[in-house]
Amino acid sequence: MSKGNDLVEPKQVDIVYETDQPIRYEVIDHVAWVTMTRPTFNNAQNGQMTYALDDAFNRAVKDDDVRVIVLAGEGKHFSAGHDIGTPGRDLHHEFDKRLMLAPHTNKPGAELLYTREQEQYLGMCRRWRDIPKPTIAMVQGACIAGGLMLAWVCDLIVASEDAFFQDPVNPLMGIPGVEYFAHGFELPTRVAKEFLLLGERMSAERAHSFGMVNKVVPREELREATAAWAAKLAANPRLGNWLTKQSINHVEELRGKRSAMDAVFHMHHFAHAHNDLVTGDSIVGVSGKSAAATNKKQQAGEG
Repeated sequence: MSKGNDLVEPKQVDIVYETDQPIRYEVIDHVAWVTMTRPTFNNAQNGQMTYALDDAFNRAVKDDDVRVIVLAGEGKHFSAGHDIGTPGRDLHHEFDKRLMLAPHTNKPGAELLYTREQEQYLGMCRRWRDIPKPTIAMVQGACIAGGLMLAWVCDLIVASEDAFFQDPVNPLMGIPGVEYFAHGFELPTRVAKEFLLLGERMSAERAHSFGMVNKVVPREELREATAAWAAKLAANPRLGNWLTKQSINHVEELRGKRSAMDAVFHMHHFAHAHNDLVTGDSIVGVSGKSAAATNKKQQAGEG
């Protein structure tokens, strides 16, 4: 009889990546444009993309010619969130860890997800939030669940008028929001509760009214508006930009942002483990396709 802490044989799963380059990287006038390139799957984030993002951000940080970083998503949507159902979903694939964590694929039970998400979700997002150069998220269309994490780690968010923000994880899976739990810092308390409990879409205009988004522009003006702000930031003193980022981030830490995230991360994984015990699946069988169908039905007022 095996013990709960025994290592297990890594699960063998066929993974089909539709692209070898889930991130496009280009530098224009001292601005690094980091673009997610999985438009077929609405830029759903698998491990391949997450580590490619980390590589791109690291490349931009190390290049002294780069003064600003813009994060974008190719196609109709910025990001539909974490990959929970494409052929490229690589939950059981092991990547070289960046944060001095052990492998996850040989871990039993809840330890597998707990280890993986410490690195790829919570840990990576904290790493990117602390990038010493100004970052701008350029958001169009959907910014859902895991997409929120990518936008929220950026210093500024410029959104198109058709952009919307959503975290439907609680209604779909009984889990209190995504792993990088910044909801209570991005939104007023009752609005954050509404956002999470109901899981409904929030328009770019409404997000702007709460300060979650800095600027809203027509879709056709999105890149131009983002590039204009990036140019202004690039002209600022490099050290001044870094110190300014640190100062505001420090205020958030004094308000308890890191400790709040640590607490909710454990609630998040308690919910995963509960789902596994009750249904046999940590995300109760939800796939990207079924989540999208449920979302459309709810938006149409059918349930």
